[in-house]
Amino acid sequence: MMIPGKFLQFTAAAVIASALSTSAMAADLGAKNEPIKLAMLEWTGQHVSSYIAGAILQKMGYKVDYVTAGNFPQFSGLADGTLSASVEIWMNNVGDIFPKTLEAKQIEDLGPLGLETREGWIYPRYMTDVCPGLPDWKALEQPNCVQALATPETFPNGRLLDYPADWGSRGAAIVANNKLPLTAIPAGSEGALVAELESALAAKKPILMMFWGPHSALADADVDWVKLPPCSGDKSQCITPPDVDKIVWSGFGKKWPAAYEFLKHFQMNAHEQELMMARIEKKGEKIEAVTAEWVEKNQPIWQLWVDAAQASGS
Repeated sequence: MMIPGKFLQFTAAAVIASALSTSAMAADLGAKNEPIKLAMLEWTGQHVSSYIAGAILQKMGYKVDYVTAGNFPQFSGLADGTLSASVEIWMNNVGDIFPKTLEAKQIEDLGPLGLETREGWIYPRYMTDVCPGLPDWKALEQPNCVQALATPETFPNGRLLDYPADWGSRGAAIVANNKLPLTAIPAGSEGALVAELESALAAKKPILMMFWGPHSALADADVDWVKLPPCSGDKSQCITPPDVDKIVWSGFGKKWPAAYEFLKHFQMNAHEQELMMARIEKKGEKIEAVTAEWVEKNQPIWQLWVDAAQASGS
């Protein structure tokens, strides 16, 4: 398992070494009196990434505004400079507008955020008692496992709790393609998914469900991921963990050179993000306080990104 912090320090150290070897010329702050406008999208994890990036930019001497934006509308704002940057964009959900604005050179992709994403089927680890062989998907074919997952709604099949119907899902297709003795039942909402997971864990009941990470529900949940069968047929039915990138307005680098270099190096660790999300969503802590604490405790990590940025020529 990746160790949060140590991995980031190693990565950042490699980045700074590369940056210092290519240039000893400090990047200029640029228009430090004009605020960098960071897009704030619809989910807490993105807010965490944005607030951490923003706090470090402020320590570099910049002004930062946090601007509410929709996942698709943000690209129009990034294209015309109304928004300066969006630091956590899930590349499996960018629509048609992203490739158009990228091709028109109205935006620039600064590369991966380093956020380890997951998507697939999860189950509580205690289920290996009734489904020996997990996480291998073939364990789900065993009669005892099927019986443990069965409900009156799905009998004689086991139940796969799926995404809400209006989200779309590949769960049912995977079941059908591999002739698994399961029935995919859509959840009513994201909240319903999380509530069922928490209820099952509390009662130590078997549950199999479609899910994704990072997510606050996974911060302290003792679950594992099924190793799904090889994808066959329509590739759109495959489950592939999405890439997460950082996108800026095309004029960002010229206007704020040091900030541009910093955002290139900026990374976010998935487990640390989950822990912060859980504090915000479950404990009601303020995002400003939670992210400020991370920045205060992790200066050895982010200082390397800042140093690498300031060592890069504009």
